[in-house]
Amino acid sequence: MTQHTPILIVGAGQAGAMAAAALRGLGHGGRIVMAGGERHAPYERPPLSKSVLADAGQDGKISVHPSSFYADQGIELRLGTCVTALDAARQVAHLADGSTIGYGACLLATGGNARALPALPPGTLHVHYLRSLDDAARLRDAMQRAGELVVIGGGFLGLETASTAASMGLKVTLVESADRLLGRALPPELGAWLADRVRAQGVTLRLGCGIAHCEVQGNGVQMRFDDGSALPAALVVVAIGLTPEVALAAGAGLALHPQNGGIQVDEQCRTSAPSIYAAGDCCSQYQPLFGAEMRLESWQSANEQARIAAAAMLGVAAEPAALPWFWTDQFGCNVQMLGAAHPEIRYAWRGFAAHDAAAPKFMLLGTRHGRLRHAIAVNAGGDLRQLRALVGHDVSAHLARLCDDTLPLRQVVRERQAEADSSITL
Repeated sequence: MTQHTPILIVGAGQAGAMAAAALRGLGHGGRIVMAGGERHAPYERPPLSKSVLADAGQDGKISVHPSSFYADQGIELRLGTCVTALDAARQVAHLADGSTIGYGACLLATGGNARALPALPPGTLHVHYLRSLDDAARLRDAMQRAGELVVIGGGFLGLETASTAASMGLKVTLVESADRLLGRALPPELGAWLADRVRAQGVTLRLGCGIAHCEVQGNGVQMRFDDGSALPAALVVVAIGLTPEVALAAGAGLALHPQNGGIQVDEQCRTSAPSIYAAGDCCSQYQPLFGAEMRLESWQSANEQARIAAAAMLGVAAEPAALPWFWTDQFGCNVQMLGAAHPEIRYAWRGFAAHDAAAPKFMLLGTRHGRLRHAIAVNAGGDLRQLRALVGHDVSAHLARLCDDTLPLRQVVRERQAEADSSITL
């Protein structure tokens, strides 16, 4: 790369903004061009279903960087600018306005799109999808004028949206086709606890409820389910997942994962094409902790991949990615997770609280073949941090003490670490 051949970042979201900052932090003094299709400077998406949905005053408080950052750092931020094609061989990007940009390296940070429900596609009257700041503003306005809301989808986004709506005084019904909440992320026992809590907070929960037919009417949507029941909805939010935005990558001939659809990258976030990297929700990467390639749709993963990709573009060594970590705030609970769920993981409780407790606090520790693979904390983020050192290690001899909430967790973790150090010394 020369001083005048830019690094091109396609996508002005979390991963793109963090990659630009990392490049400057690593001493790159050349041109950086960031192109994004939205009109907003990069912002954080987690608040969209929470604080932003409840309060318009939060719109300007979720920027990834201060407004002056891009000019101060000499980063060319091109908003409302779509890259329509990449010529990987010539290292040229084509833009919607007919112009081109030659690049020395390119980072695809294109994120993803809300998965659409065929019966209620985006743009349907009375129906909302929540992916962007503009989406949140439209939904917030509609919620302020509505007395009730139906949320389709019992994943993290659907639950957060339902929680926010309930806190705003709306009558909320949440519809999920599976027989439990967050089936891929939580063990059945915690999913059942969460379902009870959702109901206790006044939300009507319909599990195992597939939609057979939808009819859009002037005053709302009439939904009919597989069991023959019907539900009228004045306002609907569809929250059934994310599809990675990979059209640009596919058009350039980059390898995509055959199952999860993400752009395949190696441990340094390099794609199958020279000088093209990918980070964030759009990419698929091998995760050593789980022995599988997967897409990790999370704020932390976007940050970590952006950091690693920036270093790789400059030929600089980078620390390995941190352990996968995710959080959600809903129904009075801050839920944090280290690692990820797996069908063969077995869980043990550390503490317990009733589903209707004002401030429940407990943890679940998940082990597989004796090794700690997944830890979930409900209103216990400080305790979760103590466990980072043990994830991936054998804790079978200490599991009972780790789960005894009368013992300080820090103490038990230190005991296990000291025992491990002693065995190495011997």
